[in-house]
Amino acid sequence: MPAWSTRKADVSDRARLRALLVDSCAPAAVPSSDCLDTALARGLVRVVEADGELTGCLVAEAPSQGHVRLSVTAVRPASRRQGVAARLLTDTVRELSRQQPEPPLISALADPRDTALSRLLLSCGFLGTRLMRTGGPQADVRIHYQHKPRTAYVDPDARHLVPVEDGEQLAESLTPSDHAVTALVPLGGGSAFEVARFEQDDPATLQSGEAAAGIAFAGSILAAVTFLLGFAFSSTRFPDDVRLLLIGATFSTVLSLIVYASASGELARIRSNSFGNVMKWGNVLSEYGGVLPFLISLPVTYAQASGNLWTTMALALALSAAIAWYERSEFSIAHRFRRSLGERALTVLTAVSPAVGAGLVAADATSWPWTTVLVLTLAARTWLYLFRRGAEADIAERRQWRIS
Repeated sequence: MPAWSTRKADVSDRARLRALLVDSCAPAAVPSSDCLDTALARGLVRVVEADGELTGCLVAEAPSQGHVRLSVTAVRPASRRQGVAARLLTDTVRELSRQQPEPPLISALADPRDTALSRLLLSCGFLGTRLMRTGGPQADVRIHYQHKPRTAYVDPDARHLVPVEDGEQLAESLTPSDHAVTALVPLGGGSAFEVARFEQDDPATLQSGEAAAGIAFAGSILAAVTFLLGFAFSSTRFPDDVRLLLIGATFSTVLSLIVYASASGELARIRSNSFGNVMKWGNVLSEYGGVLPFLISLPVTYAQASGNLWTTMALALALSAAIAWYERSEFSIAHRFRRSLGERALTVLTAVSPAVGAGLVAADATSWPWTTVLVLTLAARTWLYLFRRGAEADIAERRQWRIS
């Protein structure tokens, strides 16, 4: 079998595209010349090419802003049942889902009797949400499929099967807005649609809860840092550099509170497309500017209060071990990204800071170099995760819907 690849079509492919569509589709399914030209101009045609020959294509249209409908998928008879159509659909959906600032709604219509097309759409994360009449005879209906970019949880106890031929029962099953076609299964020598009730996460509710949790967390950290800062200024022996570190932690935590409040504003203005980026700023600032400086300063505070070297170092080593564990756990920001050698070195410097700082202060040694290195380390990590990291890594891509 020759190797094939997919790419966007351009105007130079028009003649070959027309020939492919005529040879591979029913006459009624072939797009008009105007529709094909518009799709090519908008970059909504994807082709599969093998040894210089077009073996398949997918043509879409944009009936309105923010909505893309898949019009026709065509594969030459000799190349069918080789995954060509699935590859076309997968690559098209992936590319459309990356559009900024907001990915479009992706939909498709399929004849209930065209089980191959329904099976293809369902396998690529689409749900059949309703039946639509196409303006022809009364029996001429289509299933409206919609790609689900968010996770929808299917209720395993609320599923039933509808034979493909029973259009009346299918229409009745899809009448409730929370029911959809989720699978196509064999049934008694034929095929049947599996209709299930599903629940979709409410993004506004989830984001509102996340913003409220961020505000509450940052507020708690700010109270703790402020208390520690008060102790630092009440002690005549407290190192000035650590005082400055705590002042910086206070500023960063206040800044994260402002950012979390901004996230709430994004929700109020229904600009959820900006919510994730705003929350990333708040999370990074609160962790690297507030939480870690606060924890690293605790052994120094204890050393000033107790004057006991052994208990101070025991506490410092325990905190270093706890920070090292946290950095490797799934809860840390660093865990969400693949780490280079330099990033691992920054992580190690962060983890050993409590022990190094406590040892220097307890021994009445100069602590400015340690504070400088710590500030640069945390600043580098903050810059790294805000400006140098894009999509998170090592996190499995979620299915668009699943049974739970």
